[in-house]
Amino acid sequence: MTRRALISVTDKTGVVEFAQQLVELGFSILSTGGTFRVLQEGGVPAVEVSAYTSFPEMMDGRVKTLHPRVHGGLLGRRDHPDDQEAMEVHGIDPIDLLAVNLYRFRETVRKPGVTRDEIVENIDIGGPAMIRSAAKNHRSVAVVVDPSDYAQVVDELRANGGRLDETFGRRLAGKAYSHTAAYDMAIARWFDAERAQEDDEPPFGTCFAVGGHKVQDLRYGENPHQRAALFRDPDQRGPTLAGARQLAGKALSYNNLLDLDAALALALEFDQPAFVVVKHNVPCGTAVAETTEAAFRAALAADPVSAFGGILATNGRLDVATAQAIAASETFVEAVVAPEVEPDALEALAKAKGGKNCRVLELGGRPAPSTRLGVRMVHGGFLVQDIDDRGIPGSEPKHDVATGRAPSDDELRGLDFAWRVCKHVKSNAIVLASPLRDGGWVSAGVGGGQTSRVDAVKIAVERAGEQAKGAVLASDAFFPFADGLQVALDAGVTAAIQPGGSVRDAEVVTAADAAGAAMVFTGVRHFRH
Repeated sequence: MTRRALISVTDKTGVVEFAQQLVELGFSILSTGGTFRVLQEGGVPAVEVSAYTSFPEMMDGRVKTLHPRVHGGLLGRRDHPDDQEAMEVHGIDPIDLLAVNLYRFRETVRKPGVTRDEIVENIDIGGPAMIRSAAKNHRSVAVVVDPSDYAQVVDELRANGGRLDETFGRRLAGKAYSHTAAYDMAIARWFDAERAQEDDEPPFGTCFAVGGHKVQDLRYGENPHQRAALFRDPDQRGPTLAGARQLAGKALSYNNLLDLDAALALALEFDQPAFVVVKHNVPCGTAVAETTEAAFRAALAADPVSAFGGILATNGRLDVATAQAIAASETFVEAVVAPEVEPDALEALAKAKGGKNCRVLELGGRPAPSTRLGVRMVHGGFLVQDIDDRGIPGSEPKHDVATGRAPSDDELRGLDFAWRVCKHVKSNAIVLASPLRDGGWVSAGVGGGQTSRVDAVKIAVERAGEQAKGAVLASDAFFPFADGLQVALDAGVTAAIQPGGSVRDAEVVTAADAAGAAMVFTGVRHFRH
């Protein structure tokens, strides 16, 4: 009996070769529209679906595969006599393999100047319907949605006399349903974003879905008894951590990726050369300077003990000089991420402590500001929120000088730096920043993740040591009492930035005034739980 394949793909990668191999295996080919023309040009004998169904494509291609001869051929169960009888009575031939991928909805949404009608027309209907039909009948029908699977499908067919092993068929079906689910999620998100722009509409709709494409399985999660994998959000465009190229080093771990994300997010807060050292998701050293090398040296010196075994990130090109400085520091480095990595920098990093095990990731360019949402699992559900994308004090809705003395221009630059770093430290968060000789700034002391704001200040001051004298301070939330600020003032801090809003703000301001320190209120809080 002749076996039959229906091929209708938007992504034409490898489709001619795949179809040729299917013909060699004894399959006849059905196809549609553009795919049919590509197969004809490639010399593949194929029958157009409209000729097979005796029903023309219509409505600008909206209706072409939505026909009983197509869906009956996909859904008909080979081991059910009633199904077989219905197929015979109605002239429905079985379809044994379906290769389909869908209209480029996401790519259409991103096109500059695209109209709403264009977006709607790129919502695929026939493709998902066929995929779901074939996947439901996966015991008899192979469903292929990813061109990267073509070679394995052909190998499996050759090894099994033109049929697929049932276990492999189930895997393809599961992948197919994931494919349509992610596609529907992208459409739902677009409609939801459109709805949220209307007056009096809540920012999130009644349903929310999360989906992605697996990049790789990880050895384990936070601990060896936990399973883990990395997935890429298909709606994120441009360079991303999930899409980075690993240029060197061991396989990435779950914890590596969490720390890389934390380090990268902070590094990207700055326009001038910046370097961040993260340990256990906490930035233990952050600096901006005239060069990336200078920023690294300052960030490392901020807390060299914590930096051992740390994760490094920069916002620009990782050059040879910086890589040599990393190696010369003899600090053990787990991983480094940068928008670009100079080829010779890899050779230099191979000489660092940990050597060729050091993981080096290149993003392929500086990422655009993130549009992602924050999703956190809770018992029985999950929380969704916008990410904290509020910028520097000057761009906040409120930036008020609360004290008798306004901060100097240098202090303002330091407060700007400390405020950006503070946003990335666990609450209660305190950051002390000190000036560098080249006009840059470094996080001299960080106190985060404490249940008491006073304790957070004490930790930051202790870590800063002598650098606390002349430093500036950022606090992610208001000071409930003057005691926390007083610890910093006694250590020599000259200026502070905080949201304000405490019932005891006046007491806090009075303490600052008494020390001759400047303080600004932003009206914006940066809790990070």
